[in-house]
Amino acid sequence: MLDLTDPAFVDDPYPAFAAARAVAPVQWDEGLGMWLAYGHAEANAVLRTRALGRIWTDREPAERFGQFNLVHRNAILEMEPPDHTRLRRLISTAFARGHVERLRPWVEELAGRLVDGMVEESAGSAPVDLFAGMAEQLPVAVIAELLGVPEADRHLLRPWSNAIVKMYEYGRTTEVEDAAETAAAEFVEYLRGLAAERRRVPGDDLLTHLVTARDADGDRLTEDELVTTCVLLLNAGHEATVNVTGNGLLALLQHPGELARLRADPALLPTAIEELMRFDSPLQLFERTATADVEIGGVTVQRGQKIAALLGSGNHDPAVFAEPDRLDVGRTENPHISFGAGVHFCIGAPLARVELQASFSALLDRTSRIELPAPPRRRPEFVIRGLAELPIVLHR
Repeated sequence: MLDLTDPAFVDDPYPAFAAARAVAPVQWDEGLGMWLAYGHAEANAVLRTRALGRIWTDREPAERFGQFNLVHRNAILEMEPPDHTRLRRLISTAFARGHVERLRPWVEELAGRLVDGMVEESAGSAPVDLFAGMAEQLPVAVIAELLGVPEADRHLLRPWSNAIVKMYEYGRTTEVEDAAETAAAEFVEYLRGLAAERRRVPGDDLLTHLVTARDADGDRLTEDELVTTCVLLLNAGHEATVNVTGNGLLALLQHPGELARLRADPALLPTAIEELMRFDSPLQLFERTATADVEIGGVTVQRGQKIAALLGSGNHDPAVFAEPDRLDVGRTENPHISFGAGVHFCIGAPLARVELQASFSALLDRTSRIELPAPPRRRPEFVIRGLAELPIVLHR
């Protein structure tokens, strides 16, 4: 049984995953009250099997979680076909306007500016925090630019997102739940106002295109779907990138041979990004519910039971990855599941890759050496895996 609140487990869950995989690829966890898929094939099946769905149930009492429930009730991540198909088609129509490639030069320029600022602040001796200096700033700025959020309002987004995603963890406090509802209410109110402004004054941004998106049948997003989609894009669209940046740089600093290899051969950067996502996954657990009895990994998940894909465990399965606990920036056989799979494969994956390649390219191009002067501080949550602080010293 996993203890998701044990600091030692949160700090490094991979040995526990390996021990569990050696027993069975799918196991019942009495503490969590659900099946857990530890193996890559089994976690992949959880993500892809149509008899396993994301079935949203409103948090109770409804009057306490009204806005949090609204955000998730209308979210593509909590839907299954045919509703999921309709909503994803409308969102993809807006994304297809070339927004990601339009932003690539801007993202690269911003990453360079942020790294230059950290290098100047560090001056080869003073520690600077990667998160305050770049990891949080860049993805928030990018998703805000993509959607057309005014620069003066962008400081609001990260606190709202942080509060909301803490609701996905286990063992929440009342204070965490109240903060999530408050954040959801403020976020929804803000986005309703911004969407209304885009209807009055359209722009060349994703929010404008979401407002106007229609499919071949003339269908369009409802107001709640529009707001919920923006919340999801802002939350998921930067949380993963923030945490891959922190987890990934820490992994490279702890494997100096691989860092040197990447510096010597920048052409390895695309495969290195995929390896960093695999090596220390930013999302560790993704729940689904059986809509009918279904067999996964030799066990029967009964209708109504939950089963979770342990993405980090699947990404370290030796049946799929040679020497899975070894960081290999040149790994080409890398079918990691950090972006999900099946109908819920991350719609923002291309944008995340652009951001991560820009961030790590700027860090390598604009420094000659990066040092870790003190241990990092890890966030205490398990599901969203990341660091709270990563002090580094940068040498030009």
